[in-house]
Amino acid sequence: MATRSPEEIRASIEQNRVELGQSLDRLRGEVVRLTDWRGQLRQHQQQAMIAAGVTGFVVGGGIAALGGVLFGRRRKKQQQPQNLAEAMRLQVGEFVSALTKR
Repeated sequence: MATRSPEEIRASIEQNRVELGQSLDRLRGEVVRLTDWRGQLRQHQQQAMIAAGVTGFVVGGGIAALGGVLFGRRRKKQQQPQNLAEAMRLQVGEFVSALTKR
């Protein structure tokens, strides 16, 4: 194990202090750059607009669905046939209904 003189140890400590100060300055600059939300928004404007549009569409659809549930605008449930004869009657009824709507 090599022994160092007190002067070498002091020089090494001073060099580490200088390097630590430089690293801290770089880190501060990086933190400022990454937390600049306005700059991030300017840089990614198209993606932000797309995200805002999708969010509006989803929220609007959710509000519309909630309004439909609250105000009773529900689809009619289709009748389930119990046997073959009832299934045929329902099919004929739907066919006639479709023809008369034209």
